[in-house]
Amino acid sequence: MARLWHFAALLLVSTAAPTTLQAGMTREEVMAFEANKTKAEKGDAEAQHQLGICYGNNKGVAKDDAKAVSWYKKAAKQGHSDAQFFLGRRYMAGQGVEMDKPQGVSWIRKAAEQDNVSAQLELGHYLFNAQGADKDQTQAVAWWHKAADQGSVAAYIILAVRYEDGVGVAKNEIEAYAYWNLAGAQSRASRDNLIELEKKLSREEISAGQKRTKELQKEIEGKIASKKARK
Repeated sequence: MARLWHFAALLLVSTAAPTTLQAGMTREEVMAFEANKTKAEKGDAEAQHQLGICYGNNKGVAKDDAKAVSWYKKAAKQGHSDAQFFLGRRYMAGQGVEMDKPQGVSWIRKAAEQDNVSAQLELGHYLFNAQGADKDQTQAVAWWHKAADQGSVAAYIILAVRYEDGVGVAKNEIEAYAYWNLAGAQSRASRDNLIELEKKLSREEISAGQKRTKELQKEIEGKIASKKARK
């Protein structure tokens, strides 16, 4: 009986749904799109965000960047942080909407302020590399720290580089050691960079780096636990 109902649902999509099944598109994707569309039209922010993804990536519906932006915007205005981040990137790239970097940065910042790690990393990159008044390397490092405090390996790597070269933050090879060490648990390249850094350090400095690694890991774990407790 379950198989019969599943077949009937697929048949309904293939014959009655307004979405056209295209090459490389599965019936399951079409069904998911239609289900999200129903919810999105009723104001569900997550479903609106998912429709943005569908339209932006040809998942269950023909690719339409303008419609992707439209649905991201609906979700973003409801405070959906992933939608805010995706919308911000669309404005930055001029994809599906006229390029507007200030608007893009504004949406990415809104997402970053909601502890969206991807947005925090992106905002950091923008501020670090921006031209003119927008450039603020100190703030960039601060956003990367926020991402690192949520356990982002990408943030560990960025901060390790910054502390090792002393750009945007005071040079601190012990702090660089700690971040390379944390990142090394999941990144072979980070372990290699740690080995290279150790070649420049004394035994005492390596010992200090190892101690700082344990302290930093404990600090981050504490912040993650505290954040979970507040939810």
